[in-house]
Amino acid sequence: MRPIRYSVAMSLDGYIAGPKGEYDWIVMDPEIDFGALFKKFDTALMGRKSFQVAGGGPPMPGIQAIVVSRTLKQSDYPDTVVMNEVSKASLGALKAKPGKDIWLFGGGELFRSLLAVGVVDTVEVAVIPVLLGGGIPLLPSPATRSKLVLKGNKLYPKTGTLLLEYAVEAP
Repeated sequence: MRPIRYSVAMSLDGYIAGPKGEYDWIVMDPEIDFGALFKKFDTALMGRKSFQVAGGGPPMPGIQAIVVSRTLKQSDYPDTVVMNEVSKASLGALKAKPGKDIWLFGGGELFRSLLAVGVVDTVEVAVIPVLLGGGIPLLPSPATRSKLVLKGNKLYPKTGTLLLEYAVEAP
């Protein structure tokens, strides 16, 4: 079974994007091997807003985009899978397909929905040392309380970025 991994950058005060959706504050640490990280995924699960910010396509070449949206039509995006609902059954079927890990790419609202149906396996947060003072939260209210178990952490001293990896404990 392929895991769904919420891998995201977050400000120290809990935001994944600024008040206008900006992400120019995210520091690209030279010690992080992004190429190796991206090779672990072949599917990106995205909300409509993240999909549109990414230019209406997958976040990286070689990664299939699956967009969860009630408003987008599959016929308008022939190279992308559009899912109109979030359910344990539909996402369980996706996880059961052969392939690499599934990247929950951006989208606090989508994260909240997937967490509520119990399909998120890990939460991997790169905490960037910046205070935004407002924006799009990692997990918008109202949300399901979820217990996390620390699986790993790494400090990148050049930028002060702290990578935290948690497993989501089953309810």
